[in-house]
Amino acid sequence: MKKVTDYENKKVLVLGLAKSGVSAAKLLHELGALVTVNDFKQFDQNPEAQDLLTLGIRVVTGGHPIELLDEDFAFVVKNPGIPYSNPLVEKALDRKIPVLTEVELAYQISECPIIGITGTNGKTTTTTMIGLLLNADRKEGTARLAGNIGYPASTVAEEAIATDDIVMELSSFQLMGIQSFQPQIAVITNIYEAHLDYHGNREEYVKAKWRIQENMTEKECLVLNWNQKELRELSETSKATIVPFSTEEKVEGAYTIGDKIYFKDELVMHTTELGVPGSHNIENALAAITVAKLKDVETAVIKETLQTFTGVPHRTQYIGKFNDRNFYNDSKATNILATEMALSGFKPEKLILLAGGLDRGNSFEELVPSLKKIKAVIVFGETKYKLAEAAEAAGVSFIKLTENVETAVIEAYDYSEKDDTILLSPSCASWDQYPNFELRGEAFIQAVNRLKEIEK
Repeated sequence: MKKVTDYENKKVLVLGLAKSGVSAAKLLHELGALVTVNDFKQFDQNPEAQDLLTLGIRVVTGGHPIELLDEDFAFVVKNPGIPYSNPLVEKALDRKIPVLTEVELAYQISECPIIGITGTNGKTTTTTMIGLLLNADRKEGTARLAGNIGYPASTVAEEAIATDDIVMELSSFQLMGIQSFQPQIAVITNIYEAHLDYHGNREEYVKAKWRIQENMTEKECLVLNWNQKELRELSETSKATIVPFSTEEKVEGAYTIGDKIYFKDELVMHTTELGVPGSHNIENALAAITVAKLKDVETAVIKETLQTFTGVPHRTQYIGKFNDRNFYNDSKATNILATEMALSGFKPEKLILLAGGLDRGNSFEELVPSLKKIKAVIVFGETKYKLAEAAEAAGVSFIKLTENVETAVIEAYDYSEKDDTILLSPSCASWDQYPNFELRGEAFIQAVNRLKEIEK
């Protein structure tokens, strides 16, 4: 960790806890800041706040009182999940108090290079691929995963040494709170429409994603999906060195011709050799290969690593084969596009889709083309009627409404035949029935395991 003295005796407000808030509060306290933590959850139900209090950190719980800002804070570190429409955040900005996210702190203390990955879909898979590629046959240091992938960025940066790399997944929420953040390599996997309930409109969402490169210079590399016209146009406004990837044309980076993957005229591997299915995973692999080549990873190492990579938990994760049926967990598919991408990786006539979840008010008309020729659709949760309508419009012959993921697995198995694939790809957030997509995915896995016990 770099020796940073900028925070000594500075009054700092950490707004919201969870993993990143706790990490930021402890780091700032260690750096000599006068930290106040404010969390909405009541103190007696807030073990994180209780823990911080034992360290001598001031905690204010049970709400977000505006009068806290009368205490002359130098800046606020905000949990990414707290919207900018929060009255305390709005008031801080009105008073010209900088509102940062924890990834900015991580950058300021990091001794090693940071590789930042953002985009609408594919962030977690691409981040994981990059981490594996940079650690394969590595001679010095470690590539450490951080950020939105589940490891607080500031904790990872505190532990990292100069010979490491931090491979940091970044959400639009996190990127809105940066100031000097300057990755050595930045990746934008793609940009589609998402999180409009947080950002207000697509323009603001894209602006948040594009912030990843705002402090970069020609010494740093910006890896972009050249299939997207929007990113090609935005690239003209960046000072970074652009390194593209594409499945549609030959570019000065990673690209495909037929079923072959190249990096600047060098054959890397065949798309059929990738350990994860789907056209979207070819794009993810191209992004990861680009970073690996920029970091001088040998081609043979890249090929071997990507051949054995079978996906990340809850993202088109292969659960295994049982009674000649294949099971895949794609619980992280919380929007239509993610489900469309997952469906593209399978033969529809042998595919049974499990979908449903929180109703955000949208229809599923966009999903209809991807549902055509699918063998069956099992739907659950708040959106089951809407998804059933979409499946009917697509001409799906077997549509079944059920209660939840667990019952959906039973219905799917009962209808399935030899060599079928049963795929959980909900196309919706989980919050109507499950606290998060991880627990929804675990419910799917457990239901599959129970099937095995019943059939013994």
